[in-house]
Amino acid sequence: MEICVRFFAAAQAAAGVEQMVIHLTDKATLADLENELSQSNPRLAEVLQRCSYLHESIAVRDRSRELSGGDVVDVLPPFAGG
Repeated sequence: MEICVRFFAAAQAAAGVEQMVIHLTDKATLADLENELSQSNPRLAEVLQRCSYLHESIAVRDRSRELSGGDVVDVLPPFAGG
């Protein structure tokens, strides 16, 4: 399945792009997405440790949340020292 990942602020700088499409297996979770992003980019892996996520515009803390093909995940680093 394909997931659209959009990066903001420091996450965008580390990723080097505003957004990308990631291919994951069916029933992949947010943790699987995070692992895939981390493996391909060590700089991004460091930033992801401090990031929060929006899944389909809803804040998500549970990394075991299952994703579906066509979903959009926003990667949000802490803003303004938060």
